[in-house]
Parts: sequence; C-alpha cells; structure tokens
Amino acid sequence: MLRSLLFAPGDSDKKMTKASGIGADCVILDLEDSVAAQRKPVAREMVAEFLRGARTPGVKFYVRVNPLDSGLAQHDVAGVAPAAPDGIVLPKANGPEDLRIVAHYLDVLEAEHGLPAGGIAILPVATETPAAVFGLGDYRHGVPRLSGITWGAEDLGAAVGASANLDANKDWTMPYQTTRSLCLFAAHASGVQAIDTVMADFRDTDRLRVVCDEARRDGFTGKIAIHPAQVPVINEAFSPSADELAHAQAVIDAFKANPDAGTLQLDGKMIDRPHLVQAERIIAIAAQIAALGQDA
Repeated sequence: MLRSLLFAPGDSDKKMTKASGIGADCVILDLEDSVAAQRKPVAREMVAEFLRGARTPGVKFYVRVNPLDSGLAQHDVAGVAPAAPDGIVLPKANGPEDLRIVAHYLDVLEAEHGLPAGGIAILPVATETPAAVFGLGDYRHGVPRLSGITWGAEDLGAAVGASANLDANKDWTMPYQTTRSLCLFAAHASGVQAIDTVMADFRDTDRLRVVCDEARRDGFTGKIAIHPAQVPVINEAFSPSADELAHAQAVIDAFKANPDAGTLQLDGKMIDRPHLVQAERIIAIAAQIAALGQDA
C-alpha cells in the first residue's frame, strides 16, 4: 500500500538521500525527465550505488527508467536491477506488451544475479501516449509484476497538441478527466493500486488537499509527489481517519451480528452489502499501513 510516491533525481545523491527521509512510502529514483541526456549514464550508476547502500526502513524504492522507444530502457534496467529496487516505473507505456518486455528483462537479470524471481515490480505510467489510452482495459488480462497503474497528463497533452490540461478552476479539462477515470477503472479491474498523477503546483498545498480528497473519494489509493512538501498532505489524505475506522468497524460488527441480513440500520441510516465491502477495504488499508510502519 503506497500512499505517497516521491520523485528524486537519480543524478543527485543529496536529493535521493533527502527524499528517503521525508516520510514518503515510496521514493522514485528518476532516470528520465529530471536527468539531462548527458547525465543519464552517470545517473544510472549513481542510482545502482544508492540502492546498494543502507535503505530507510518502511520505504520502497522504485526506479523510473527511460521509455522503451528511447533505446535507453534496456540499459537502465540492466544497470539498476542487480541492485534490487522494489520496482521499476515505466513511462510512456503503450500497453501491457511493453510491460511484458520489461518483465522479460527482469526475469533474466534476477536469475543471473541470484535475486528472488518476480521480486521487482513494475508500475506503468499508462496514459502518456494517445495509443496507450485505448489499451488501458487490457491490463486486466494479467500482466506480470504489475503493482499499480498511474497516469500522466503532461506528455499526453504534448502528444495531442493541447494548449492546456487544466481549466480556470485548476480542474482537469474533459479529455484528462476521462483519462484519469479510465486509469482508475483499469487499476481496479486489474486488482492493483490506482495511483493519481502529480500536481505540478507544489506550493499550493490547500489545492493539493482538495485534489487528494477528491482522488480518494473516487477510488484512488495513492498519489505521486514532485516535492517533499506534498508528502505529508498526501499521506494524511490517503490514510483512514479515526472516525472512518470507527465507522467501518461498526459496519463490520453489525453485519457480523446479523449474518443473514441484506440491509441494516446504523446510526439512523440504512447500510447494505456495498457498505460492508467498503468498510472491509478501509480496515484492510489501515492494516497495510500499520504493517509497513507508516504513519499518516
């Protein structure tokens, strides 16, 4: 259960180290957009060396490699996989077949370096090309190593020539609302985490709270951060509150006491089986957070 995933440039030991101590559930060591072309080979080596060092307890470490069509992804995966990251973030994924290619690389590298088979997960940024949007439903057919699905608006907007992806109220315009929704449904259909995309304006933490609350309301379970200041807001938003946990437990207890009931009354309101499913989900999320030693 990853609530917050924080990017850190892979060519800066200082920033990778700082990101590890912010409180993010996952740090994404970046080899793509935040690293200049001439720095990518050294960043690859720096990320591998960082991963071989002491890791912060309770923090997962993923590596965002370059896109498959860049000609760099295979070198990135080969360079960092021996250092056993928890996962690979694959940008500009056109669909499950791209993940299968990366999974094949990882199969070979894990065997070659004596790592646990299947131990390195894959998280695709699954909406950064127009073609990718049409393949989101295919993830539900079974993709090896899939740990979640996230989406992106900036590269997609550039690909279609959009002049903006936010309206005057800082809400996504219609094409990106649609893409966001498809990502959400694709993740849940695949049985993995639905992870919301970044909010670029990292200074506006008030707006970030609204965005996170809306994302969790809709069914997302985590969000990517581009600045350390965003992490506490994201963690709080995607953690069940004490009131939520108390209500969820009351729903579970009510159905446990009345196992044959289809509907019940609780606190003056009708509840039914979908409420039980949601209550069980809330309790499970809290348990996952506690198991990883993560605090809101």
